[in-house]
Formats: sequence, structure tokens, C-alpha cells
Amino acid sequence: MKPYSRKYLDFLLNDVFKVSDLCHSSYFKEHSSETFSLALDMTEDLSDRYLGPHLASSDRIVPEVKNGKVEVNPAIKSFIKAAADSGITGATLKFENGGQQLPKTVFGAMEHIQMTQHNSFVMYTDLVNGCTGLIEEFGTEDQKNTFLPNMLSTKWLGTMCLTEPQAGSGLSDLKTKAIANADGTYNIEGQKIFISAGDHDLSENIIHLVLARVEGSPEGTKGISLFIVPKFDLHSGLSNDVTSIAAIHKMGQKATPAMHLAFGASQNCKGQLLGELNKGLLCMFQMMNAARLGVGMTGVSIAATSYYNSLQYAHERVQGKPLTGGKTSIKIIEHPDVRRMLLHQKAIAEGGLAFMLQCYMYLDFEKTKPDQKDKYLALAELLTPVAKSFGAEMGIEAANMGIQVLGGYGYTEDFIQEQLLRDARICSIYEGTTAIHGLAVLGREIMGSKAQVLEIWMSEINLTLHASKNIARLEPLSKDLQTYLDDFKALTLRLLSESSSGKLSQVLGNATPYLEAFAYINIAWVLLKVNLEAYANHSISDLEKDSYFQTVSYYYQYILSRVKGIQHTLNQHDLGLTQFEPGRELIF
Repeated sequence: MKPYSRKYLDFLLNDVFKVSDLCHSSYFKEHSSETFSLALDMTEDLSDRYLGPHLASSDRIVPEVKNGKVEVNPAIKSFIKAAADSGITGATLKFENGGQQLPKTVFGAMEHIQMTQHNSFVMYTDLVNGCTGLIEEFGTEDQKNTFLPNMLSTKWLGTMCLTEPQAGSGLSDLKTKAIANADGTYNIEGQKIFISAGDHDLSENIIHLVLARVEGSPEGTKGISLFIVPKFDLHSGLSNDVTSIAAIHKMGQKATPAMHLAFGASQNCKGQLLGELNKGLLCMFQMMNAARLGVGMTGVSIAATSYYNSLQYAHERVQGKPLTGGKTSIKIIEHPDVRRMLLHQKAIAEGGLAFMLQCYMYLDFEKTKPDQKDKYLALAELLTPVAKSFGAEMGIEAANMGIQVLGGYGYTEDFIQEQLLRDARICSIYEGTTAIHGLAVLGREIMGSKAQVLEIWMSEINLTLHASKNIARLEPLSKDLQTYLDDFKALTLRLLSESSSGKLSQVLGNATPYLEAFAYINIAWVLLKVNLEAYANHSISDLEKDSYFQTVSYYYQYILSRVKGIQHTLNQHDLGLTQFEPGRELIF
């Protein structure tokens, strides 16, 4: 059993999001629904051959530092070469830069197929995609000519280097410095930690994109610049004074080493400025936002793998007697609570995938609908942290529930379910913790726009609500969602009022549950939209329509209903967080 549904993926792309309409634009005119389908076919073949077979073994054969070199699972090299040969690396780059110029929505679907098979191997190619995207956008012609061909071929691989040991997620506290040289290069000095794929033996060079502060630049985030720093000097091939201090042992995603790196320990590390001076964080945010969608898709894909893994086991495992009586043991899928857990994972996987593709579609609309570019940019900025956090948190929940379906076997290494949970756990930390994204949504997006962006989001939902009201099967769901939406708007306006009346700290202290409620409502919308499109499509069988309706019905009853509890809590006028003193009750 494959760990994803190609039929559902095709339905989302072709019917729900109508991705072939993008081909009417000048930017995507070289493509068609046929080329999109071929891209997915190719990805399926590559994933079946180079990813799925190595999921468990790569969790056992982990990266090791030997004689100063980091050795990784040799199967990764076959994958990255196959990915380069197939055009997956740089798939969304422009034709003239060696890319396939595919829509991000199609690429997101390709990512899903790969990540359901192996969520760790894909990080290597994803980093190449992110790095080349930045160089394409902000690099000089010489930088494009030098780095893009070598990285797209995976002769060179790449990383993003933001986090520092003393700063964590606080980029304003960044200490890595850049010292200007007379030839236009910079000497880079500092340390970075938790750098995924920061060192390995897979490529001739590793191109690090490093955030650093040029001497004399302002403190805080406004004084940060971005630099291209190769591991080896491009001309001599000798060390560029980038050294590995340690490989960090991780709970999951063990195929990808997380490195602690030193730049310029011997004061001989050279880098090139990428983009404008002191605009590095603005540049890096492009890669970070893409990475956030990638992390969200990772969580959703693990949820899908967990669902299909649990489903197969539930169809095979015989245990227990029917609750209605009988002496013959039954397959566990016949037990109501097992069905509940399967439906729970299915709702997370199907709703999460639709949400992720929705975000990618907004990015494509920036190119194909220039007259509405600001609108779709605003929606993408608003929903990216929501999608990342939903995929991350609910991917963990689905993987955890999968262990429960398998019972004691799920807790053993005989099945991959325990690995899926360990792999999923990092998603709520990667590319900004859930709390950071809660602050971004409530603080930066909602408060920053005085809730105007919320109105844009609600106007999009209202289109689906209006169309659903005329369909008897969907009308009750439409009414429910309208109520949730109205209550959420009222809650938001009240929080805005509280924040402007001296309670900003208390309000933002509850940004994470606010983000959680936001995500639940958005998934309710996209699942309703899925059912709306299924209802209107005569090629969709009644069995498939019933499956989609069963999923959305379960979601509204068991998951969306969580919003009521969150809203009840956040509607308390005394939020009280600043009065809590952890540890006060302890007596020493």
C-alpha cells in the first residue's frame, strides 16, 4: 500500500485548485496538465526506487564523524543524483537558469509524494532548491553562472546557516561577523548550530548561505547581511576554513546530520555578499518561508504515511471479539475506536494536504494574477505560519495516534510507526517554533494590519460558504463554519482591543492557542471546498464523494469543535498569564 493517494492528489490539483489554469499565463504557458502529470509520475517512480526502501535502514545507519569527515548513508547519493537527473532540484527555477519553471503548487504535490516515502533524504534536495532560489532572486550574474549549474547538478549541495549557540531563534542577537576585504569579499567569523546537512561526504563542495553582521552595521535584525560561503575555495579546492565542531545526535530524521559549524576559526574564511548590505534577513525570509511550507508539508506527509500504515495494519491484525457479541475474533478495523483513530489521521492528512497546496497556489497567483498580487501575497504571508504549525503539530498527533492503532507493536522497531513519531517531533521546532509562529500571526499579521488581512481571508471563505449553502448535504456544515467564523472574528477584535488597552503581554501570551484555532478553522474551510468540488464533479464516484463527506463530517465533529474550548478560554477578560510564577509552589 502506497503511503499517499495519487487519486486524491490529482483531484486536489485538477479539480479543487484547477492548476492547469495557470498554464493560461505567460509564465507557465510551456506547461500543461500532461506535463504536470508526468512530473508526478516521475516523482512516484523516483520515490519508489530511492526513498521508500531506505526509510528504516537510514534510521539505523546514522551519520558519523570519522577522521574529521562526516560520513552519511550512501543511499542518499543515489537519491540526489536521480533527483538532479530528473529535474527535481530547481524544479521551480526559471528555464534560463536551468530550472523546469514548474508551478509551486505542482512542486508541493511532488514534495508530498517524496516526503511520505522518506522525510529525511528529501532535506538535501530541498536545501538545494532553497539556496538556488535565493541565488536566482538576489545573486549577481556571475554568482548565478557560478553556483546554479553546479548546485542543480548536485555536484555542490547547500545549507542555510542562521541559528547560533547563544542566540537560538533570536536572530537579533546574532554574533557572526563579516569583515570587508579590499577585493570585495568578506572574512566570516562565527559559529552556527543545528545546521541540517551542514557537513557530509556527498558532494564536491557545500555552499553555505550564512547570516552575519558586517562591522559597523546597526545592531538588531536591521544590520544583518547574507553571504555565500563555500566549504572549499572555488579556485584552489582547498579548505575555506569552515570546520565541523560536532555532529549533534538527534531524536529523529537521523539520515540528515545536524552540525555545529565554525566559520573562520583560523581567520581565513571567505564569503561573497548575496543581495544588498544589511538586507540579509529580508533575503533569507524568502528561503525561510519556503522552508516553513516544506516543514508543514513534512508533518502532513508523515500524517499520511501514518494513516496508510495504520490502515494496512488494521486490515491485517485480528484481535478481540465484536462489541455486539460473537465468538469469532475480528480484524481490529471493525472496532469503533480504531475506526475513529483512522478517521482522525485521515482528516489530518487530507485536510492538511489541501491546506498546504492552497498556500503554494497563492504563491503561483503572484505570477499569474498581477492585478491581485498584493491580495495573494497577503494571504500567503498570513497562512504560511498557520499551515506550517498545523502540519507540524497535527503530524505529531497523527503519528502518535498511529502507534495507538498498532498497540504494543507500534512501540517497537519492528514497525516504522515509532520512527514516524520521532521524525515528526522536530517539525514544531524547525524554522521557528509554534510559539514564534503564533506571535507572527496574531502580532505581526493581525495586529500589524489592524485585522485587515483577516477580512481578506474571511472574504475568500465566504465564497465557499455561499456556494455550499445551496447543497443540502453541505448546508449544515456551511452554517457551522459561518458560526465559527463569526465567533473567531469577534474574538480577534476583542483581543485587539485588549492589546491596545495595556494588556499586550497577556494577549500575545495566548498567541499559540489563537494560532491553533485559526488553523482548525482554515482546515474546515478547505475540507468544505473539497466536498463542494467533489459534489460538482460528475467523474467523481459516489463512493469517493461519501469518503470525502465522511472525512469532513468527522473533522467538524471531533477536531473543529476544539475551537469552542479555545475561544472560551481566550474570551476570559483576565487572561492571567503574567500572574503565574512557575516554581513558586516548590519548597526546597
